[in-house]
Amino acid sequence: MRIIKPSNVVFASDNLERQFYGLRDDDEIKKHIKRAIEDIQKNAFCGTQIPKKLIPGEYVRKYGVRNLWKYDFPDGWRLIYTITTPNKVEIISVLLEWFDHKEYERGFKY
Repeated sequence: MRIIKPSNVVFASDNLERQFYGLRDDDEIKKHIKRAIEDIQKNAFCGTQIPKKLIPGEYVRKYGVRNLWKYDFPDGWRLIYTITTPNKVEIISVLLEWFDHKEYERGFKY
């Protein structure tokens, strides 16, 4: 049985948010990110959880993540996010970055 928990979605940084809003509205990646945000808002656990042993140290150092999730886009693109619970009621999904499959493999050392 899959857990379904709505969440608030935020960007990990102002820079990442500017990158997103800087994309053209007809950009396919922007369309995919918008869809991912909608899906993650409906269910924080809609992505695929990345095993803890495979979480790159950069995410731990930079964001203090304890969990990591990926949301797959067409053509090998990925959105990476983490889920936090600042209190027992609220769930926040933090978008960390998106990239193509080649960058994903490089960052996760596949």
